[in-house]
Formats: sequence, structure tokens, C-alpha cells
Amino acid sequence: MIKNKIYLPLFIGLAIAIGVLIGSNLNFNRKSVLFSTNTNEAKIKRLINYIQYDYVDEVDTDSLLDNVITDMLVKLDPHSVYIPKEEMQRVTENMQGSFVGIDVAFLMHKDSITVTNVIDKGPSEKAGIKAGDRIILADNDSLVGKNLLKKAGVLKNEEGTFAGNQKISETILKALKGEPETKVNVTVYRRSTNEVLKFPIARGEVAIKSVSAYYMITPTLGYIRVDRFARTTYDEFKKSLDELITEGMTSIILDLRGNPGGFMDIANSIVDEFLEDGKLIVFTKNKRGNVDKSFATKRGDFEKGKVYVLIDQNSASASEIVAGALQDNDKGTIIGRRSFGKGLVQQEMDLGDGSAVRLTTSRYYTPTGRSIQKPYSHTNSSAYENDYIERIHNGELISRDSIKVDDELKYTTPKGKIVYGGGGIIPDVFVPIDTLNSYSNRLYGRLNDFTFEYIDTHRSELDEWELNDFVENFDKDNHIFDQYLDQLDLNSPISPESKANLKMYFNAIIARSLFEDIGYFIITQANDKMILKVLELESGIKK
Repeated sequence: MIKNKIYLPLFIGLAIAIGVLIGSNLNFNRKSVLFSTNTNEAKIKRLINYIQYDYVDEVDTDSLLDNVITDMLVKLDPHSVYIPKEEMQRVTENMQGSFVGIDVAFLMHKDSITVTNVIDKGPSEKAGIKAGDRIILADNDSLVGKNLLKKAGVLKNEEGTFAGNQKISETILKALKGEPETKVNVTVYRRSTNEVLKFPIARGEVAIKSVSAYYMITPTLGYIRVDRFARTTYDEFKKSLDELITEGMTSIILDLRGNPGGFMDIANSIVDEFLEDGKLIVFTKNKRGNVDKSFATKRGDFEKGKVYVLIDQNSASASEIVAGALQDNDKGTIIGRRSFGKGLVQQEMDLGDGSAVRLTTSRYYTPTGRSIQKPYSHTNSSAYENDYIERIHNGELISRDSIKVDDELKYTTPKGKIVYGGGGIIPDVFVPIDTLNSYSNRLYGRLNDFTFEYIDTHRSELDEWELNDFVENFDKDNHIFDQYLDQLDLNSPISPESKANLKMYFNAIIARSLFEDIGYFIITQANDKMILKVLELESGIKK
């Protein structure tokens, strides 16, 4: 009995060792993790300790490690990225489609934050905030002038730049955001009554819209613009789709221009509205050869309708899944320019300290089997990053014939249409980039400031306009627009075409402030080459 007790710990230890060994070999996909990863972790920790305690100068080891991780991921592919903990909240909010705040839109004008829009039935409207109010304080945080610049860490050379404005916006949002139902005391200056007012506002959930506009262009042709594929995007899209169907829509324009992508499953759900049950939408393949296929279901509400998808060189990832799925299933018409060319799928992985990595774990393929990922180098990222510049130089933004294709990456759809892999979705109908209009600082540089001042001083009369009436009749005699031209003090007259284009954007910017993005898009569509192409195709179909 005593002998057995002596050997008992040995038996237990041996059993544990055997179990670990068997377990590591059974889990063959990750068998190296148990041993080599721990060694690598120890190596990194030891190096960090050496630097922290023995290096001659003071070093921020957290920042150093962040840089190491970033450099490591850069050597993998262009889309595996590190998200520091300081950025995680913003990234998460953008992808989830909401955050907790006071539900106002604002812009920085001169040295103050001006409310441009108060969301209907939101916490700010309930508290009494109005468009045109200048936000002075959030609790005890000063949000005006040099105090704001200092708080945001804006350097002298950053004032008025995109980087500087970004820092200011982030600082403002940080002051206004918080936990649900918590209160923030907002102090505003109301120009219309020359008063300083205080409003306690209970924070609530603020939606980040993915569908920026939807409306009927003709009695049968609808338009939906999707800016990203966030967690809430499908619900927004479905609501828009249902409303337009009710209004008589039989053809739809799905505008994905500039859409950088997002969640693949959300893209699949949107495609499902257009494809018949059982149609392949997309499939993914990982390094072990495991294939995961997504198919359309029975739920589609626009399977019989005509579909036009607008894409450009900035339409990427989930946008390309939508365009590729419809193109490969011979559903609809893809219009525009060759898309970005991102066919890699990332999975977000938590690093345990609030930071995360988005690591490429698979590639996706369109229904015909093509990968649309454009080439990249593990050692040289500059060519990938400068792809847009290359497209300008080789002329493909102007001419379809300049798009290079590889006949070895040629695929055929069920109805015999030829499509290509190897770098983006090539549209069925090419529309070149508009090079006729000159968006010079000479003409457009003061446009935002002028329209803001005009709106700010004429807010009560502008509030009387209805959208359709505004589109048709606002400033028909050019009285207001001519005031802007007088301010420009031009040395030479502008061409009739440039003047008409400038006037269009003049009205569109004011419309956006009054009616949100729908006003802007309705006005600018009159000169939108892709939408004009759709109208041309629709007209041809109906003849």
C-alpha cells in the first residue's frame, strides 16, 4: 500500500503527459500551438523585458509592440490589420451601425460647432436643441476656439486640414458620447434669439446609417444607395426595398459606388432578395481547402424585378460579392468601372487587452469560381497601394479597352456571358470617369462656407420648403447663386457648362442640409453619368 502511494504521483504525472501528447496530435490543425507558440511568446516577452529594464533610453514598450504587430501583419497581405485598443470603439461602432450619443449632425464652422440637423424624435430634439445652435460646452468641456483645438491636439499646420478636422470630430464625439441614459449638460448659443441656453440631454442610441438615400427616379425605377455593409444594413435595405416596391418599383438601381464593404453575411442577405432559391451567392476557401458555400433562399422579394448595380474603383469586398453574385447568375446589369479587387476574407480576433487583429483567414469566390482579388506582393506593398494611380495612367478609368484581362482567368456564366477573375469586377456596361468638370478650388473652394452662412441666416424661410418643390424651384432666377459668384471675384468668365455644374452642386449642398442625403442625390442625379446610362437602358427596354 505504501509502495503504491509512493508511485501514485508518478502515475498521475505520466497520465497527464500522455494525455497532452495525444491531445496535441489529435488536434492536428493546431498541433504546433502548444509548443512553438509558447516559445515564441517567451522570446517576445524576454525581448520586451530587456528593452524595458536594460535599454539605455526610456521607451514606450506598448507603442513599440503595436508597431511590431503592425509590421508583422503588413508582411502577410494588404488587408490583415491591427486595431489598437484606442480605435476599437470607433471601429466597432461603425461596423455595428450605432453608438450612444445625443443624435445630432454637426460641422465645424470657423471656431465653433454648429448643429446642422437634429434627428427626429431623438434625445436632442426632445431636449429642445435646434439646427443652427452652436455647441459651447459639453458638461465642463469647452468645445469652442483654441480650447477645442488644444483639447483635440491639433497642431498649427493641421488647422483646417482633413487630419485636423478628424481630430476635432473625434474630440467632439468623445465629449458627447457615453453610456445609455446618462446625461450630458450641453450649453449652446442660439443665434436667432441671441441667447445662451443650457440643455440636459439623456444619451440614447444613435444609428449610423448605411442606406444614405432611397427614392423613386421614375414611376417604375427606384434607387437605393448603400454606403457600407454594417450589422444594421440589411434591415435598412429591406425597409427601403419594401417601401419602393409599394410605390410601384419594378426596376432598381443599387448604388454601391465608394462602398468599402463590411460583413459578408449582410451582403449575402441583400443578394438573396434578388436571386431565386438555391442559387449560389458566394463560396469561401481556407488554407486547408475547406469550402463554405452560401445559397439564396426562398425569401427574395425582388426576384422578378430588373436590377442595375453601380460600381466604381472604390467599390470593394462585400460590394464585389453583391456585384459578382448577380453578374455570375445573369441577374441584372453591372454598370460603371472596374471595382477595387478585394477577395480576401478577414476574421476579427481579440488580443486580450482591448486591441484586436483582423486576420485574413480565407478567400472568397464568385459563383463561376473566380477570385477577384487583385495581385499583391508580400514584400512590396507600394504597387497595391498605388493601384488607383496606375489606373489613371493606363487609361482604364477612361476606356474599357484599357482594362487588362487574363484569358487564363476567363469564366462563363450559365447564359454564356464571359467574365474575368484576377482583379475586381469588370462591369457589363462601362461608364468612364467624368473628366469634363473642373472641380477647382477657384470655383468650389468657398462653396461650403457660403452655403452654410446662407442657411444660417435664412433658416426660418428655408424650413418652409418641401423637397420636391425645392428641387424644382429653388433659386430659379440665380439671385442667391449670383451672390456667390460675386464673392469669387473671378478675373475671367466661366464656361456655361462649368457654371451649370457649379449651380447644381450649390443647390445640392443646401438640399443636403435641409433634407439630408436624399436631397443631394436627387439634384445631382441629373448630371450623374451612370444613372443617365440606366435611364437610357430602361428606355431601350421599354421600346
